[in-house]
Amino acid sequence: MSAVVRIARVEGRVIPLRGLDIDTDRIIPARFLRVITFEGLEQHVFEDDIASRAEKGDPHPFAQERYAGARILVVNRNFGCGSSREHAPQALQRWGIAAVVGESFSEIFFGNSIAIGLPCVTASADDLEWLQARAEADPTATATLDLTTTTLQAGDRRIAVSAPASAIEAFVTGAWDATGLLLEDAAAVKATAARLPYVSGF
Repeated sequence: MSAVVRIARVEGRVIPLRGLDIDTDRIIPARFLRVITFEGLEQHVFEDDIASRAEKGDPHPFAQERYAGARILVVNRNFGCGSSREHAPQALQRWGIAAVVGESFSEIFFGNSIAIGLPCVTASADDLEWLQARAEADPTATATLDLTTTTLQAGDRRIAVSAPASAIEAFVTGAWDATGLLLEDAAAVKATAARLPYVSGF
């Protein structure tokens, strides 16, 4: 059985998050970065935004019960900008997000997402508006992201999505999963370690 995790399809309900330039400090506020592990970060996703919007009587999508369990996050332009904190995609994934669809992403956020197996793909502004409106109208509606065909199927609508070919290949082949690749060929790893004096010589 392969130890490598290959990601070709993500299916689930959609959670819409409108707004441009949503930065990593809003995704996971800085005070929650003083942790040894990433465990528990999901409890603080968008914590300040949730509180701010609650005061205005405008519940944040991540605070609405109707979106609990959603797996596909639909955002707008320049999502994940700001600091390079890897805690942001970690917090989203631990909350339950398995893929993000947006108009564009911060390069560092995109790279940090690849490293943990969280696909980020882009779509047109019109398609994103339609997806967000659909999820707002019917939170139970599902969508399927297919990385092999670079499409997202939502109801009768088939939406073209894109990402760098190297990122798509990494998810589909499992190359993103560095730990899995090592475990899959554990014998070769042990053989190499045995030849290294700074590993076997102590």
